[in-house]
Amino acid sequence: MLQVEKLHQYYGGSHILRGLSFDVRIGEVTCLLGRNGVGKTTLLKVLMGLLPAREGVVRWEGRSITAAKPHRRVQSGIAYVPQGREIFARLTVEENLLMGLSCFTGPQARQVPPFIYELFPVLLDMKHRRGGDLSGGQQQQLAIGRALASRPRLLILDEPTEGIQPSVIKEIGSVIKSLAARGDMAILLVEQFYDFAAELADQYLVMSRGEIVQRGAGPQMEAEGVRGLVAI
Repeated sequence: MLQVEKLHQYYGGSHILRGLSFDVRIGEVTCLLGRNGVGKTTLLKVLMGLLPAREGVVRWEGRSITAAKPHRRVQSGIAYVPQGREIFARLTVEENLLMGLSCFTGPQARQVPPFIYELFPVLLDMKHRRGGDLSGGQQQQLAIGRALASRPRLLILDEPTEGIQPSVIKEIGSVIKSLAARGDMAILLVEQFYDFAAELADQYLVMSRGEIVQRGAGPQMEAEGVRGLVAI
């Protein structure tokens, strides 16, 4: 599992993350909710090593990765789908997916795993199209597929429903459910779309002003008033 203990981060004089502590467990979807500007994306960048932790500890599978470089975290089994997708627009769908295999060597690094196309059949149909020619929803599927190509044991998703049509949101939700049901992957989902998060969450965390202000079991989100905490 991922264990975060008393994590702090600052921008200049602003205290952005204020002593966050939580666990993300294998076989579960942990949903992190909160309004814009509360520090969710900053937290994910610290988890991936894109920003240093000022204080606190990040542990993955029992050992500290607090000082590890981003590529070392990927090699240890962590994958990140950033907000905005950040695909390579000039590369084909297949070439984008092959970029997700950079942590491997030999034949394993030269062929897209078939399970990616099974999860997202549209990517197989468009494997020779440039990434920039895909719709927003298709690009999001491509970004998730690229992350999964590294066969992670922890998948971090930053607002995967943002700007996506409802039919694709449903497809992405089904993929997340199937990945969690396998029982060999932890999923940390950062989301503002309450209904999407409530349908998937095994456990939830609510952030406000850099702190976790409420947490609990996913099925209890409605009863515990989470919708009101994250409504804009």
